[in-house]
Amino acid sequence: MSVHELTSGDAHWARAFLETVAGSARMVSRGRLHQCDRLPGFYAEEAGVRTALLTYRLDAGEMEVVALYAAERGRGYGTTLLAAAAARAREHGCRRLWLVTTNDNAPALRFYERRGMRRVAVHSGAVDQARRDLKPEIPRLGMGGVPIRDEIELEIDLRSDGRQAQSQEAAE
Repeated sequence: MSVHELTSGDAHWARAFLETVAGSARMVSRGRLHQCDRLPGFYAEEAGVRTALLTYRLDAGEMEVVALYAAERGRGYGTTLLAAAAARAREHGCRRLWLVTTNDNAPALRFYERRGMRRVAVHSGAVDQARRDLKPEIPRLGMGGVPIRDEIELEIDLRSDGRQAQSQEAAE
């Protein structure tokens, strides 16, 4: 597997990939609508096939992972892309890498926590508000029929040496 930086020439692929795996290239986090195919990021490739995508936003010494999707779970694509994002964030002197997922997404919560991220906030009703104000197509029900209402914010403190997350990954 190899990791490549997204370029402007990858926007069409990124949009099509996100529409296939996530239903849309538009994502909402913390009251902001993102057009993910226009953000910087990385993609994973294996045997000449693009398999996963991560997009991010840098702001005020922080990196927000806006989208992280893989065509297949359990193959290490997400872990590899998250590590590439953390390395890029450190290059930019970011103090934290953070993201949000929705309250119904237990697999994502497990994935991120196993990679050293901590839940730092629950933004109650944030998805309900985003559905009203920014992206009405957000489904009302998510995984397992759970109502999608809240954003769960996770972060990793990049000021630490990062070895805890790396040692957890190695143990898996």
